[in-house]
Amino acid sequence: MTGAAAKPHHLDALTGIRGIAAWAVVFYHIRLSLVDLLPAWTIAALGKGYLAVDLFFILSGFVIWYNYADKLRRGGWAEARLFLWRRFARVWPLHAAVLGGFVGLVTLLLATGRDASGYPLEQLPLHFALVQNWGLTDALSWNHPAWSISTELAAYLLFPLVVMAARWEHWPRWALYALLLAMAGTVHAVFAAHGYTTLGEDISGLGLWRCLPEFAMGMVLCILWQRWTSSGGRAWRAAMACLFWFTMCLAWRLPETALVPGLFFLALAALSLDTGPVSRLLGNKVLTYLGEISYSTYLAHFLLFIVWKLLFVDASLQLGWLGLGGYLGSVAAASVGLYHGLEKPAQRWLNRRPPQWANRSEPLPAR
Repeated sequence: MTGAAAKPHHLDALTGIRGIAAWAVVFYHIRLSLVDLLPAWTIAALGKGYLAVDLFFILSGFVIWYNYADKLRRGGWAEARLFLWRRFARVWPLHAAVLGGFVGLVTLLLATGRDASGYPLEQLPLHFALVQNWGLTDALSWNHPAWSISTELAAYLLFPLVVMAARWEHWPRWALYALLLAMAGTVHAVFAAHGYTTLGEDISGLGLWRCLPEFAMGMVLCILWQRWTSSGGRAWRAAMACLFWFTMCLAWRLPETALVPGLFFLALAALSLDTGPVSRLLGNKVLTYLGEISYSTYLAHFLLFIVWKLLFVDASLQLGWLGLGGYLGSVAAASVGLYHGLEKPAQRWLNRRPPQWANRSEPLPAR
């Protein structure tokens, strides 16, 4: 997780959980090529890996509020312009590079007479502009995982307006809890209105309305967390609330659309408050590093799997243990290389060279 220099050390656990979530998405996308290796119940469990994106949305709202809300209040619209440039510098260079890799792949497919129908050329400008999931397309194409980055871009654009609309941190707790319930209820209501009970349905049409309320839930979580930590909040209370909500949803047979947003909110609340062994485990150096490079893992793994199947997998599309190990190793190596060789250098370069509309006199930090 990208955080401020004064970030409490135990929030490294939130970075660690982000790394785990990124790999859950990796295994979600390759699960159907593992049916010869793993039992059916494991494949079914991996099939829920798409829910990691909902964790990302709530976590992103938390992080963005933590790092930028006060700066936007102090700096006004000049700071808002700088915020938007920083977010562009954070997410776009790696996205553009991976999308460029897809362009190279499609060029090769067309040159060799293979099917490239999953990569509509007329949609490519939307993908480069990261607006492909704003209701402008009817199906996922090109780099499928980038849909969530497209919706988060919409959240970034709205964030300064939301911050300056009210002094949310001065709201009474009951009002913040009501806002939280409204956001969680919005997610469920939108999907229920379309007849869906799971969050993975109609991503092109509903993904934006999955992201924005959950991102807002993360913002509320950060506001509440700042109060809880100052008043001696305890992680066990949030953990018990999380367990209670999970149990009640199972007892009432509530659909995933109602269960997951609240469950992830309470789980992240417990983790953000924890200073004990769970926090230390998830915040260890290995998991923290996996979290730091998780954006590269998330964006690059889909292209790598397509290439891996073309090169090393037969018509059955099933991986053996050696093939699985090779693919996972390639994802790990690519994540490290892209993070250190492209993602962070490009971010620093762009942050040092803001355009005139986002410029200000003082030096820009890299994050």
